[in-house]
Amino acid sequence: MAVKIRLQRHGRKGYAYYHIVIADSRAPRDGKFIERIGSYNPNTNPATVDLKFDRALYWLNVGAQPTDTTRNILSEEGVLLMKHLQGGVKKGAFDEAEAEKRFNAWKENKEKVVSKTIEELDAAKQADIKQRLKAEQDINKAKAKELAAKRAEAAEAEAEATTEDAPDAEEAKAEENPKTEEPKAEEAKAYENPAAEEPKAENASEADKTDDSSKEA
Repeated sequence: MAVKIRLQRHGRKGYAYYHIVIADSRAPRDGKFIERIGSYNPNTNPATVDLKFDRALYWLNVGAQPTDTTRNILSEEGVLLMKHLQGGVKKGAFDEAEAEKRFNAWKENKEKVVSKTIEELDAAKQADIKQRLKAEQDINKAKAKELAAKRAEAAEAEAEATTEDAPDAEEAKAEENPKTEEPKAEEAKAYENPAAEEPKAENASEADKTDDSSKEA
């Protein structure tokens, strides 16, 4: 029976992830499988791989053929390197200790590369966040400046309207409260003391009567 190491699709549209499975090459792509040996999520950066290293190595040694994508995954995880090193041990090129030493050196270097990649991605992400924040602040400043200008224009227009309405208000007030002419001083005095002149008139009449009586005598 020909056996393949391949991916089995899961997840929803636009966010697919995969199981790494051992399956009969004649079985449907997402059908029955012999064993699941890991998972692969390409939606993260870098992609997330969870692999049963020993089982993947076992199936390679018994002749399982990986698809192109799974071959790349196994290479990135070091399974293909370990298979190659084990072949060197069998041929007597070096012993198991040397094979393990070489594998550990490769693994350590890979971890450094991955760490550096993650740091660069984080730095780029932070730079992008800062850039977006600055752009948002610039937009807010522009909006605030525009709003302040509109308020200043409104205040200026209101002040001009108030200045134009002031003379009209004074004229209206003058019409409502017209000034009355003040009576002359003499008229005011006469009005205040009307009886003051009457006794003089009576005294004058009595004097005339006295003169007439004197003439008759």
